[in-house]
This record gives sequence, C-alpha cells and structure tokens, in this order.
Amino acid sequence: MKFPSWRSIFVAILWMHYLCKLCIAVDFDFFYFVQQISDLISSLEKNWATLSCPSNDGLRFWGHEWEKHGTCSESELDQHDYFEAGLKLKKKANLLHALQTAGISPNDDFYSLEDIRDAVKQGVGHAPGIDCNFDPSGNSQLLEIYLCVDTSGADIIECPILHTGRCKSSVQFAKF
Repeated sequence: MKFPSWRSIFVAILWMHYLCKLCIAVDFDFFYFVQQISDLISSLEKNWATLSCPSNDGLRFWGHEWEKHGTCSESELDQHDYFEAGLKLKKKANLLHALQTAGISPNDDFYSLEDIRDAVKQGVGHAPGIDCNFDPSGNSQLLEIYLCVDTSGADIIECPILHTGRCKSSVQFAKF
C-alpha cells in the first residue's frame, strides 16, 4: 500500500477544532461543498491528503472534516475559507520542521513524549495536545498533534483545555 509523503499528513494533524468535539452540519449538500472548494482541490490533495484505505477519496474525507469540525466555525468561515485557513495554518505551523529541528523525524524511532511536546511548543509557540495509537505490539505511535486556533482561523492560540491523548512516555514516529 502506498501512502502520501509524510509531509502531507501534517495538515490532517492540524485540525481547526474551535474548541468543540463534534459539530453537526444541517442539510449538508455534498455537491455544493465540492463547488465551494474546487479551486483548492489540488492544494488539498497535496497538503491534506486522506490516509484512508482503500478509497483515498479526498472529497469524501474533506466533506467529513467539514461536517465534523468545520461546521463549528460556520459563523466565521464558510467551507472555502475553512479549508484555505487550514492550508495556511499548515504552512505557518510547519510541525514537521519544528520536530526535525529538535531531531525528531518519521523514521520508526522512539522519542520521549515530552521531547515531542517541547519541540512543537518551541517551533509553534504554544503547547500542543498529542494523541497516539498503538501498534499490534502495544507500542505508542504518534497519531495526531492538536493545536488551538482563534475563531478567525488565522492564528494559533494557547488551548484553554489541552487535549490529552493515549500516549505512553515513549512514542514511535512511524515512517511512511
């Protein structure tokens, strides 16, 4: 199975949660949604790829992201602005650069959870929430890095409540 480059997963990590866990879209119109983001599709394919197997259907994935997370921002950002802001935030945060500057790379090595947290805080200026999944051997693997964003979608802010994930003290950063 071929995954997108590891550089592309970081937009998936940088969701604009707007301090909510689940938002419900009322009367979601998928075709309208596609029209709204049509000029962003090539950037989204490159920078916000779905890692879902087997479909890799970006449009369905982005529709899900809008329904689950984007609708929380609907009073400030429409669909186009939400995804455009996400792409800009990915570039601004540059999480991979922050991690690599601290010597943390997607190479299957294990790193201290605290080192990962400190690297992101140093690079971005705010403490992240970090979540992990577990491989069949029970090893903790880096899954998501959470950052909070202001309601305009332009600036990363300190999270009033920091997401705490299921990570052990030693976390594997898997290569793709």
